[in-house]
Amino acid sequence: MLLPRLPDPVPPAQHEITASYIGRLARIHGLDVSILWRCVTEREASGGMRRVIVPERLAAITGRTVHALAGALPELRTPQPDWAMFRHQPQPGCRHCDARHPGGEVIRILPHHRYVCTRHRLWLSPSDADGQTTPLDGLPEIVQAQRRHLRILRRHGWAVTYDAVLTAMLICGQLWSLSEDENGEARHDWVHRASILIPPDTTESAFSVARLCAVVYPEAVALAPLFASPFWRQQAQKATWDRRLFNAEIARRLRHPNYNHKDHDNDPISHWANMNAKRPPLAPIRVHDQKHHLHKPALSPATQLAQQRRARAFDPSRRAGEALVAHRYFATVFRRAWDPTRKHRLLPNGNSYYSL
Repeated sequence: MLLPRLPDPVPPAQHEITASYIGRLARIHGLDVSILWRCVTEREASGGMRRVIVPERLAAITGRTVHALAGALPELRTPQPDWAMFRHQPQPGCRHCDARHPGGEVIRILPHHRYVCTRHRLWLSPSDADGQTTPLDGLPEIVQAQRRHLRILRRHGWAVTYDAVLTAMLICGQLWSLSEDENGEARHDWVHRASILIPPDTTESAFSVARLCAVVYPEAVALAPLFASPFWRQQAQKATWDRRLFNAEIARRLRHPNYNHKDHDNDPISHWANMNAKRPPLAPIRVHDQKHHLHKPALSPATQLAQQRRARAFDPSRRAGEALVAHRYFATVFRRAWDPTRKHRLLPNGNSYYSL
């Protein structure tokens, strides 16, 4: 059954998933979502039960061209985008940006480099994907870090930038778990930001690993160019006693004048330089599989319980980075960092990853 053109075919939001867009169209016009879904989909050619979008049908009921729809809806693009560029789990974006799109909540598949809505100063929860958006009032350095992040992206491309920023965030979390004299002035900034984003009297309700990511994000983006740049990677690969230039740059960016590489793996930067500086960038372990998510993504009960335990134990001045390091969001770089036996492989699109 085909429907005539809808009277109010609102446009899709950028990076919106098709299921979200169809759901908004149905709610605006008082239609049953499942009926509208069946009108614009068909059974996949392989004969399975899964239904796939027919772009021409969606174009017919909205009066928009397939090209225009595909510009906003990545799932309609031909050829398909490199899904490794996006987070595997769709999530809400900035609530202020989404308010101009009627019909209910907008669910998007955001690229890995989108951590902050710089216009409305909101943190977009890359790790928990539970619908939280955290205001960044009083923390302009986090907003500015997003702009620097985009400059790294333009210079090095998405794959190198993804690996470098994620590696830097993991290292910052590891440094935050060390004693105060081992992580420089950055520690004081982390404690200060944590007290703003996770106030002491609201720890159990405000705590989330997503906010811990925001806490270390400026320093992670400051370190990331060193992990992305071929020059600095070559400097890091030198013998431990010959890394003076690399050490000095790390010290400057961490505001840690006494920093020096330690010849053991307890120092996460030394470990990266010794084991991973020579390795190619990693692609994400999990990628978007194009299943049509018709419900809001939410944390599993087990994840909620784990987060509650971490919230009760959270103290920004004492080993606070441990909750961040242990989070599944960092699985890609964490597994590589501590298992040098992993073999390098290539994805069909040429991106690299390590076997699990």
